[in-house]
Amino acid sequence: MHLICFDLDGTLLNNESEITPFTRETLGLLSEKDIAFTVATGRTMLSAHRIIEGHNFVLPHIYNNGVTIWNPKEQQLSFDNLLSNTEITAVLKVALAHGITPFVNAMEDRDHYIFHAETQHNIEKELVEKYFKRTKAKLLPLEALSANSHVTNISMIGDSEPITEMWQALNQHPNLIAYSGPAIEGKNFRWMDVHHCLANKGSAVMNLKQQLGASNVICFGDSDNDLSMFAQADESYAPQNAKEEIKKVASAVIGHNHKDGIAHFLRERFSL
Repeated sequence: MHLICFDLDGTLLNNESEITPFTRETLGLLSEKDIAFTVATGRTMLSAHRIIEGHNFVLPHIYNNGVTIWNPKEQQLSFDNLLSNTEITAVLKVALAHGITPFVNAMEDRDHYIFHAETQHNIEKELVEKYFKRTKAKLLPLEALSANSHVTNISMIGDSEPITEMWQALNQHPNLIAYSGPAIEGKNFRWMDVHHCLANKGSAVMNLKQQLGASNVICFGDSDNDLSMFAQADESYAPQNAKEEIKKVASAVIGHNHKDGIAHFLRERFSL
């Protein structure tokens, strides 16, 4: 049995963060052939659901780089490697010292909460006004964060220099891992997500492999948070737009994400 795991941004999605009609049709063809597939993304369940809804993703979904697992069939949510209060405090201290607003993502009874301090820069304010307030997320002040909250990750956006400094500092913490990359808002900005260091796509994919009894895991990804599942997969493929370190460890480099590279590969690989 094959199990295919897709990263979303820069991989299955095009540059507009969409599943194209050609890729949608390809996913349908996989379903018709009973080829199992799912998503393994760094996105939160809230931001990914609006993209993949209606695209035949019936197996458990892997969100937050393996922290959150959503089983659509059983309507069940589970967590692994949540951030502790001590770890949360460490991240907040670094963020606030650099003048960056931390957005603390938490899940309670399938509801998504975002706790944050007062926004300090226009790019942060736009994130709240143009994105967060248009979702089902419940926005609350940082002071409302409970010690019992299920905190999956902490995200930030800002000027490249402070974000890079914070990325370097937080990756020195023994229990944390920070991922960062250029923001779509412009080359002068970067985003960053911070998770528990034990949270990764690879372990979540292997757990799903065991549950399904899959014999061959095929992964697609483009960035450093995909390395853990590439290391576990039987086959791993990077689109042309992937980071060089990902291309080096991939089984092969395939077409660009903006040209339906994954879908074209799958049609040839499985004679769809």
